[in-house]
Amino acid sequence: MDDTPSSRLAARLASGDFAITSELTPPKGIDLGPLLDKARSLGAHVHAFNVTDSHNARMSLSALATAHLLLDQGFEPIMQQTTRDRNRIALQSDLLGAAALGIANVVLMGGDDPSAGDHPDAKPVFDMGTEALIETAGKLTRGTDASGARLHGTPRLFIGAVVNPGAKPLEREIARMAKKVEAGARFFQTQAIYDIGRFEGFLRRVEGLEVPLLAGIIPLKSPKMAQYLNRNVPGIEVPETLIARMAGAPNAEEESTAIAAETLSRLRERVQGAHIMAIGWERLIPRIVAEAGLPAA
Repeated sequence: MDDTPSSRLAARLASGDFAITSELTPPKGIDLGPLLDKARSLGAHVHAFNVTDSHNARMSLSALATAHLLLDQGFEPIMQQTTRDRNRIALQSDLLGAAALGIANVVLMGGDDPSAGDHPDAKPVFDMGTEALIETAGKLTRGTDASGARLHGTPRLFIGAVVNPGAKPLEREIARMAKKVEAGARFFQTQAIYDIGRFEGFLRRVEGLEVPLLAGIIPLKSPKMAQYLNRNVPGIEVPETLIARMAGAPNAEEESTAIAAETLSRLRERVQGAHIMAIGWERLIPRIVAEAGLPAA
């Protein structure tokens, strides 16, 4: 079977058209009504939706099932898969299952430790590292499993990964990114970007990897949120100028939208897409995209 991904996202990135992705968090339960309503409200502005895998180590409906149900509704899913909860047998099984159900896009990552989630006594698995999982997914698309055994039917997957342009030391993060590319990652979504100048330095250093980057954008809700990100989220540095703008704004949503749109507008000539993580403010995404001067999806 042809292993070219049957993915609208892959086709869009290959054509050079700017791609917008966002995130949907499956519910703790089986009521998908609110999630599907959110997808419908954003469908004209977002090209594909990440489906998180028990985000923040909080148990939720399966990302695989949610991605399939989104696909049934005509949306383009990106199934996230973490190494946290499954061994290599289950990880491969779920990747094959996703492909069999028509889910082409996957983003592979380590995941948060269970101690930070709602089942802190859960035993973490981490049977393989992220690079090894990416390499294993690549082997699946070439017709073998991790042990080298032949598959009966080859899956079609568009394999993605994550990168943190603000990580310290940056050299280690870039080396890991290069290993992920070598392992088979074909696109990357980044941690949130606020300092464009600093991000440009990162871009110069990874230019030779020649892989599409979707720059992360998280709209700021308040000065307190910005300060929290600076203190607690590795690799994020919100400049004091942006914190001051939020502090002096008469309307937080308006200012947040303006800052995110300005960031997106400046990034659009530097990267191949953007990954907007609105964290409850998804209603702002259409305005952010429009104010950045981007056409509807």
